[in-house]
Amino acid sequence: MPRTVRRFAGAFVAVAVGIALVTAATLLFASGRPQVPDRLAAAGVVVRSVDAVAPADSFPPPVPLSSDAATALAGRLAAVPGVAAAIPDRTFYVQAIVDGRPFAADGRRQDAREGHGWASAQLGGLRLTAGTAPRGPGEVVVDRALGLSPGDRVTLLTAAGPTSYTVSGTVDSPGFHVTDEVAAALAPGVDTIGLMLRPGADPTAVAAAAREVTGTGARVLTGDDRGVLEPRDDARMRWIGMQVLTAVAALSGFVTVFVVASTFAFAVAQRRREFGLLRAVGATPRQIRRTVQGEALAVGAAGSVVGMLVGTAAATPLGWALVDAGFEPATFRVRLVAWPFVVALTAGPVVALAGAWSAARRAARVRPLEALREAVVEQRPMGWARWVTGLLLVAAGAALGVGTATSGSAQHSATFALYSMMALVSGVTVLAPAVVGPVVRLLRSPLPSRGGAIGMLVRGSALTAARRTASTAAPVLLTVSFAVLVSGMVRTSTGAYAAGRSARVDAGWVVAPDRAPGLSDAAVAAVPGAAILPTTVFVPPAEGGAGRAPRTAFGVEPAAFATVNRRLEVVSGSLADLRGDDTVVLTASVAAAASATGSGTTVGTGMAGASDAPVPSGATVPSGSAVPSGSAVPSGSAVPSGSAVPSGSAVPSGSAVPSGSAVPSGGAVPSGGAKPSDGAGAAGGGAGRGGVPGEYPVMFADGTVVALRVVAVISDASIPGDMVLPRAVARAHDPSALTSAVFVRDRVEVPAGSGARVVDVGTWAAEQDGAEDRLVWMFTVLLIAVSAGYGAIAVANTLLMAAAGRAADLRAVRLAGATRRQVLRLVTAESALVVLIGAVLGGVVAFGALLSIRAGLAEQVGAPVELVVPWTVVGGVVGLCLLLAVAASAVPTLRTLRSGPVQEPL
Repeated sequence: MPRTVRRFAGAFVAVAVGIALVTAATLLFASGRPQVPDRLAAAGVVVRSVDAVAPADSFPPPVPLSSDAATALAGRLAAVPGVAAAIPDRTFYVQAIVDGRPFAADGRRQDAREGHGWASAQLGGLRLTAGTAPRGPGEVVVDRALGLSPGDRVTLLTAAGPTSYTVSGTVDSPGFHVTDEVAAALAPGVDTIGLMLRPGADPTAVAAAAREVTGTGARVLTGDDRGVLEPRDDARMRWIGMQVLTAVAALSGFVTVFVVASTFAFAVAQRRREFGLLRAVGATPRQIRRTVQGEALAVGAAGSVVGMLVGTAAATPLGWALVDAGFEPATFRVRLVAWPFVVALTAGPVVALAGAWSAARRAARVRPLEALREAVVEQRPMGWARWVTGLLLVAAGAALGVGTATSGSAQHSATFALYSMMALVSGVTVLAPAVVGPVVRLLRSPLPSRGGAIGMLVRGSALTAARRTASTAAPVLLTVSFAVLVSGMVRTSTGAYAAGRSARVDAGWVVAPDRAPGLSDAAVAAVPGAAILPTTVFVPPAEGGAGRAPRTAFGVEPAAFATVNRRLEVVSGSLADLRGDDTVVLTASVAAAASATGSGTTVGTGMAGASDAPVPSGATVPSGSAVPSGSAVPSGSAVPSGSAVPSGSAVPSGSAVPSGSAVPSGGAVPSGGAKPSDGAGAAGGGAGRGGVPGEYPVMFADGTVVALRVVAVISDASIPGDMVLPRAVARAHDPSALTSAVFVRDRVEVPAGSGARVVDVGTWAAEQDGAEDRLVWMFTVLLIAVSAGYGAIAVANTLLMAAAGRAADLRAVRLAGATRRQVLRLVTAESALVVLIGAVLGGVVAFGALLSIRAGLAEQVGAPVELVVPWTVVGGVVGLCLLLAVAASAVPTLRTLRSGPVQEPL
């Protein structure tokens, strides 16, 4: 019995640890539901504008209502029975300046950098802890955590710049509250209206009545459904945490199967004579198979119970750690629900049975004559089914590697890379017994070769027991390949995206935000350079249908923008025409989608809404007008300079198409029609060609809709967005937007207290996704730690089992004249060889996947990509495996050498 316990101790520990991680991860996952924001907790019913149509975005922004529309809707909602007040909630950026820099006591809380009108304080049930409500444009109510008192002066940084305010009062809540008039000026667009209910009013009945008022133009939320109103940063953080937990649970299950499979494969190899005896006394293959499966079921069930208890106890401290690390918002709390426990109790036996499946089949094939063998020598390490399975897995991994190298999507590339690695690791593990021989011969030099006996024994043991060597090396292979691939992929992709950003910019220095989410207009005005003001606009969706899709627009000064953008490519029109308050430059894909769905008016040069009526014989088409698609220009009609002839329009004999007119593909110029050499482009610097929208209706952040004239079309690679606007237009419609960066040629000085700093282009490029990169790297280290822990358990368990089964062999070596030191050198060299084999195979698999990842990244960013492998992490993983392997083999060997004479096992 003790021998059986020792034999499966490693499998039990692996299952228990795996189920503990699965239990903790699923409990945390179940607890990660959205929380109702504190500032809206007192509003029994909340009306929210509909979300934008963005299938690829898990957190689409709401489509804003204009100030007039929100006021009108609030008036109608206030008349609903049971409603005491309907309050539009306006949100804008604001941050206190403390000691000359923006205050960031809790930089991860989005609401700590938000301002609202004082009326919104009712929605959160806020009460003044001191002072009075703001009465004028220069007064503000602040969080008492800032340490300010009523009457104190405070400088607040908004999108316009630093402004001095007087503290009129304090509350016990993050954020700032100004007068409703100031809030309306800073945030004219509204997406949320909170309803304060009268005492005794039924929220469900009020919500039903509110839906009658809003129709399909808004969502009416009550109870826990208000959790969708949590800040987008919190929602995104929560989503990242869910990905971390899902990955940990999936990795735990995946690696546990490998560890259990390795343990049972080794146990079956050691028990061949035992199974042969059972066969000799009448046991059927089915009974042998059920014996192994029963052992696996017992190990899985016991491991499930222990793991569930440990995981439940660890869930709360792990939740705190996730919050501290930034994987969960500050509002995260662990809740106990039933389904994670059901998953835990079910997963243990299932994982154990899956891991022992192959070993059980192998045990059932043991013949009765195996009991008569004196030497335990593997007769056939590889069967045909194993060959086929391994080769198919390797082929699938190679195909996925090709997909990684050729994928144009970063998300698809990462997915392909992970699946490729999993397939290759599985395939190489299956084929490992056949690979052990060549690898051992390749690694002959690290083994002792002079003085000879120890090196010969090490090589002979590895070659004659290829299956045992492969089973021991499998967890090292898995651990090393995962560590190399994941750490290398994260570091390589981080460097690749930074290199892509640097290659895009033609500047020496960058004015970047300092402890703030962006730059104010005051900071931009203080330095010469090209400033980028991002804002979100809403347009009809590319796939058609109802709703509006969000698009990223950049407000720029055209001349400065053109000088710093190395990737800028104007497909048609001229960027110099981007001026006034009604112009826009679209990327090619957005222009094509607008033309395909009819969301923009297709025109020629400079004229929107051209008629589709035919041009009669003898008519003159004046300069600047467009001949619409399908219209015929009959004989004698003149098409002067500046007019466009789109696809499908016919220019018959005798019609003149002078210089500057566009005749696109499909426009016919028969005999007698003149087509100038420069007529293939858009005429006169305008945007229009056949299929290019001349007018493009856009809804801005303030809820107003403006039909903009398309003056140019640029390639998709020109900007990391969808369109370019004049900076003044973006600012007029989004007063709270913040400039992302200002690109300058020479180093400049920025004013103190402006929330700005100057960095070189390389630093700016590396910092763009700095917070996300930090979370991803922490996630990576966590996964590698889980994988390394499992690998260590598997290696130690397998070598402990091997040492127990080889006691007689080691005593025989000792009696043959080997010293105790030589025996220790033998077992430690064998352990080192096994770790080295696993590390080499795992490294080869991972490096193959990394090379395909690098090729795919170079294709995506359009710049050379350096392959980066964190050797310290990889070395630490290999060192841990080697240390535990040596300890797990040396300790039982020392115990064996101290015991009595040689005993042959029965």
